[in-house]
Amino acid sequence: MPNANILVVEDESIIAIDIRNRVLNLGYGVSGAAATGEDAIAIAEETLPDLVLMDIKLRGEMDGVEAASRIRLDLDIPVVYLTAYANASTLERAKFTEPFGYLVKPFEDTELQAALEIALYKHRMERRLRESEKRFRRLFENSPDAMFIADPETGEILDANPAASELLLRPHAEIVGLHQSKLYPPRMFESAMTEFANLVHASWKNRKTHPVESVVLRADGSEVCVEVLAQIVEINGKPVFHSSFRDISQRKQTEEDKKRLEVQLNLAQKMEAIGTLAGGIAHDFNNLLMGIQGNASLVLHTMDTTHPHYERLHAIEQLVESGAKLTAQLLGYASKGRYEVKTIDLNRLVEGIANTFGRTKKEITIHVEPAEDLFSIDADQGQIEQVLLNFFVNAADAMPGGGELTLKTMNATPEDMKGRLYKPKSGRYVLLTVTDTGTGMDKETQKRIFDPFFTTKEMGQGTGMGLASAYGIIKGHGGYIDVESEKGRGTFFRVYLPAATQTIPKTVEESPRPIEGTGTILLVDDEELILDVSTNLLEHLGYTVFAAKGGKEAVDIFKTHKKEIDIVILDMIMPDMGGAETFDRMKAIDPNVKVLLSSGYSLAGQAREILNRGCDGFIQKPFNLAKLSRKISEILERR
Repeated sequence: MPNANILVVEDESIIAIDIRNRVLNLGYGVSGAAATGEDAIAIAEETLPDLVLMDIKLRGEMDGVEAASRIRLDLDIPVVYLTAYANASTLERAKFTEPFGYLVKPFEDTELQAALEIALYKHRMERRLRESEKRFRRLFENSPDAMFIADPETGEILDANPAASELLLRPHAEIVGLHQSKLYPPRMFESAMTEFANLVHASWKNRKTHPVESVVLRADGSEVCVEVLAQIVEINGKPVFHSSFRDISQRKQTEEDKKRLEVQLNLAQKMEAIGTLAGGIAHDFNNLLMGIQGNASLVLHTMDTTHPHYERLHAIEQLVESGAKLTAQLLGYASKGRYEVKTIDLNRLVEGIANTFGRTKKEITIHVEPAEDLFSIDADQGQIEQVLLNFFVNAADAMPGGGELTLKTMNATPEDMKGRLYKPKSGRYVLLTVTDTGTGMDKETQKRIFDPFFTTKEMGQGTGMGLASAYGIIKGHGGYIDVESEKGRGTFFRVYLPAATQTIPKTVEESPRPIEGTGTILLVDDEELILDVSTNLLEHLGYTVFAAKGGKEAVDIFKTHKKEIDIVILDMIMPDMGGAETFDRMKAIDPNVKVLLSSGYSLAGQAREILNRGCDGFIQKPFNLAKLSRKISEILERR
């Protein structure tokens, strides 16, 4: 390395001049010359040469070995010894100063140059290595990832950084000395040993290693998901196994949340699509039932109870009622069922249904554990009763030989719903849990349990609508429902319903008899069958009727006869002009117009919006003579 500066330390002046000249002739610089150890140290401190040529035997109290040791230790300057002779003990001392070479006097120029070049190169490499190791140590100590240094032969941990102590909740002293496999839970010891051996083998073969996901065990017994990357590195000239452990708990949680949201979105889309279809079918079917119900009501109202056909007609009404319950299940699944919201006590409802069901299924022991001071809920009582009955029937089917059914109620908050498939809205909730000791369900069945028409029963034993409608009803009430089950271990349902803000009002019993009246009614419906039978019902009650087959015709009639018309019975779903637009146009003509909405759907969505805009009431098809007469009477009495 020409241009390197050499310090020559030689107590024989002639030899010192000769060495100096030879060094210069080889292209190196000479930073100085010294005859004693003390002078050598002083010149080295002042000039900082690249290398020292040091005679071992020097004049004075300090020999070359001691001077070299001081220069090497304090200044990190490489030393090459010059000697003509030395005893064994002196040479042994010289070894401990880690010299970069020896030259035995006399020596040739080629020997001198070789010794200088090798020493300077070796020193450069050592310095680079130390700098590299310092950088590694800084990275090692400051890394946010847990890092471990282990013996590649034994797997014993030799060192760990501060992040490792944070990850494992262990002090550094406890980690050092452990085997790598002890970082993992006991169930993973064997696989961890195999993985350790594979990584070591790949590193020895200079193969690229890839991150692997694993789990580490912390001092408090908890487990943390980590990503492990390992390789063989050299530290202080010795191969070691270096591994880094990155905490990926947050990332895994984010991935799980994403998957849960995807599942929730897919479920919601599927439910919405099927619900739309089910709701449309139920709406049309309710219109058909309305025609049957209306005609049966008309005939029954004018028929003596002793008439031979009276019981048959009464049976038809009962069949219509059964059909309406089936469509209510469909509409419940579609979140478009009956929605006559009242503030109700869930405890009383649960206890009442439990007592009724218990009398019919005595082989099942029913436990009801109502919470004290339970929040009331705003709900359609009939729909919630339907949900409860569906749970009871489902549990009974799962326990053909008998068993236990437990229902609990309690107050809840969104905090109690963490980790579910849904993200609850803020506010207070009422929780109902239903637990049975039945046959349970496998994972595949659980995935489809809320699908309409899905059933595990034999043909003719069930419609598959029970839990599907329960799902739709709870969703329609702004609530949440989920299930946990295991084959042979029973089933556990959770139902969360928003708590009410009002107290429970007193109930008034309705009369089953029709209420006759007088006045003029504008009846609007696009179904000719319903228009005809409803006109007859109204006329039978004593009203004069204007019949319109659509919204446009209704608006025209209302413009002409608005002073005569006492109330409008308005269908919601019509092709030419829907109920909402028709209502708005009539309201523009006469702001005081009284309107009763009628639909095969429920009091939800668009119907609720119309009521909020000033509509006077709602009645769901199919309705009988008594129910229709009560609704009309209620609205007209508000004059």
